[in-house]
Amino acid sequence: MKYRTIGSDPNTRREVSVLALGAMLFGSRTDEETSFAVLDRYVEAGGTFIDTSDNYAFWVDGSQGGQSEELLGRWRRSRGIGDEIVIATKLGARPLAPGTSYVDNPEGLSAKVIRESAERSRERLGVEKLDLLYAHIEDHTVPLEETVEGFASLVAEDTVGLLGVSNHAVWRVERARALAAAAGLPGYEVLQYEHSFLRPRTDVPSDLFPDGTLGAAGPDLLSYLRAEPGMTMVAYSPLLKGTYVRPDRPLLPGYDHPGTPARLAVLREVARETGATVNQVVLAWQMGGALPIIPLVGVSSVAQLEENLAAVELELTEEQRGRLDGVH
Repeated sequence: MKYRTIGSDPNTRREVSVLALGAMLFGSRTDEETSFAVLDRYVEAGGTFIDTSDNYAFWVDGSQGGQSEELLGRWRRSRGIGDEIVIATKLGARPLAPGTSYVDNPEGLSAKVIRESAERSRERLGVEKLDLLYAHIEDHTVPLEETVEGFASLVAEDTVGLLGVSNHAVWRVERARALAAAAGLPGYEVLQYEHSFLRPRTDVPSDLFPDGTLGAAGPDLLSYLRAEPGMTMVAYSPLLKGTYVRPDRPLLPGYDHPGTPARLAVLREVARETGATVNQVVLAWQMGGALPIIPLVGVSSVAQLEENLAAVELELTEEQRGRLDGVH
């Protein structure tokens, strides 16, 4: 395994594996035995960065979520896992009632919700301190100052380490960080957005955000990441839910456009040259690039995890990387 540091403050920064493991469906669609087996193998391979959320996976059974955090809590206790494993979670998108969703009835990002939801996540995970806590989605009903201060208060109390933000417009991320800096408070240091080798259109709503495209990392966010060396991006859905390798998984609407075939052709060409799978080339391209990007993979079996783990050791040549980066 290889590692990189997230966070810039010596008091809160952490070293994590360059490949993160998503636990979204653990405890719901992925049963406990399989989930434990995947988690055990990930840690055995040197993996140290696990991702979840307080609303995972409410859509499976019409609940409010929490199944993933609860399973991770049981796994931690049964395996004696301590703070050597960094577990990131999110709040803000948990439905306030069963049968609703983050689209029509989210918990939001008020100071009260931040405090209460973080406490519930700590209880479910069985930890005294959340290693990394994200603002999951935007909340336009609450002043940014309140959200910034709400997160910062948890860091001050040492119940949260690093702060992150997901699925926000870049200008709102920057405004929140500026407010935090002006007040001498900790701000967001980790970004979590959908990002893969294929490029999405910016005028097509994503499947997660039907009212906009805030989930995908576009040129503006990548430019922001390049300009802020202390930040890291965790890229969710790097393999686009199996699109690269499964004929039964058509391209997501935002990725089905005239620019895609040329990028797929180069990707497959490099895969043939390296003897790796297309998925492994995508992950290696992200992990070894100039920008600090950590791919976040979701798997439902140990076999899928093994394929992803092998990408850590895949070294693309400068010429191969130049071809991948140069295709438009």
